[in-house]
Amino acid sequence: MTVARKAGDFSPERTALVEEALLPTTLEQRSIGLWGYAWIFIGIAVIIATYSLGAAGIGGGIGLGTVILTILAANVVIGVVMTLTADIGTEHGLSFAVYLRAPFGVHGTHLPSISRGVVASLWFGIQTYLGALAINGISEYFLGFDNWPVWYVLFTIVQVINTALGIRAVEKLAALAAPAIIAISVWMYFTLDGVAQTKGVNIWTFRGAGEMSLAVLFITNMGFWSTLAIDIPNLTRFVKAVPGEARFLRRNRNIFLAQLVALPVTQALIAGIGAISFIAAGNWNPVEVIQDQGQGLTLVVLLVLVVLAQWSTNNSANLIPAALTFVNLAPRLVNYRLGVVLAGIVGALCFPWLILNNLFVFLGYYGAFLSAIGGIVIADYYVLRRRRVDVPGLYDPDGPFRYTAGFNLPALAVWLVAGAVAAWFVSYAFVIGLPLGFVLYLIVMRRGDQGGALATTENLSWVHTGGGRFERRASATSTEREDQ
Repeated sequence: MTVARKAGDFSPERTALVEEALLPTTLEQRSIGLWGYAWIFIGIAVIIATYSLGAAGIGGGIGLGTVILTILAANVVIGVVMTLTADIGTEHGLSFAVYLRAPFGVHGTHLPSISRGVVASLWFGIQTYLGALAINGISEYFLGFDNWPVWYVLFTIVQVINTALGIRAVEKLAALAAPAIIAISVWMYFTLDGVAQTKGVNIWTFRGAGEMSLAVLFITNMGFWSTLAIDIPNLTRFVKAVPGEARFLRRNRNIFLAQLVALPVTQALIAGIGAISFIAAGNWNPVEVIQDQGQGLTLVVLLVLVVLAQWSTNNSANLIPAALTFVNLAPRLVNYRLGVVLAGIVGALCFPWLILNNLFVFLGYYGAFLSAIGGIVIADYYVLRRRRVDVPGLYDPDGPFRYTAGFNLPALAVWLVAGAVAAWFVSYAFVIGLPLGFVLYLIVMRRGDQGGALATTENLSWVHTGGGRFERRASATSTEREDQ
């Protein structure tokens, strides 16, 4: 099973623009329901680096309650942006990199999409490093073997194999990891609160000595998920939609719990735990805190939960998006499984421990350029095309998205200008880059594609019939059990 299709399904010929994993998913191929998608997002939200965001707010002189509410609000806002881009997957079954062919050109797509793919790979490396530290803690406890680089390599390999098995394997891991994530968070809260009380510290009244503004904390947290906000179609193309439903809220009903509740609440919880960890132990890293506070079997179980949290995030938020951008770069040479392997290699070689030491700088600069892509995509999909997309043209090297030798130069210029301006004001990157990309793109493009069509709204799916040809076919999917 690949990321897009089951074994035995029609396998298309591979061309410069067509590969099995890049084809639109049909309504029948979308297997993830409301709760399955929510579990995935709980897993996604638990990036250990999130703990550092909460700690930064506390260290910056902001109270715990305010830190949690600010991070919750920031993630609700990014969840709304994510909901807008999600419809590309819900309506047409398209992946992020393939849709970028519309605004940027069939070759121009590679510049912004690979920039996202590389960032996803870097995050994979960061998560794998933190997970490897937890595995090393288990190994040291049981075997007396202390060598995290060995576990770093092995953990990389295991995650790559799991993700290469396809979206169902990812969903199953998320269903296992989500309860584990909740458990570790509850334990850490009570344990760390107890540590703080023994030191005579009230976690709810503590104030750090720094001076961080709420705006910086808010925008930094938005930038944290700017990657997922723009490439969420990579996941929503597998989420069950309501066929024949023109109303946006009902057609996308299976995504709201995950993106507007599970993500903000879990992210705020995890960042809050990081803040409490900083108050109680002066350290935001839960792996090290667990090793200091846990003993015996409790220590081992909690470290296993840390590993599961990193694993579940890497599968859906990092390896799949990165793999699809690499497939899109060279469909004749790279299939989905090879794309996953390439993403794993790039991430493993990125020296993630150095990135962690400069996390806020990393978040700011990549968030600047990725937020500009988000503005361009929203403007292109909703304003210029009114959700009607010429999907066959996305796979036609000489079609409407060829522009100038495959590059839409004005759109690429908008991306670079909006991204550069946002990077210049890096503390406010996301709230500058997205609206600026949106406005500038509409100015330079002016008119949209006139040959597009809808799919899910009309109870139809885009189906590749061979030779680069597509047609819309009626779906047999029932509308009665779409949220299960």
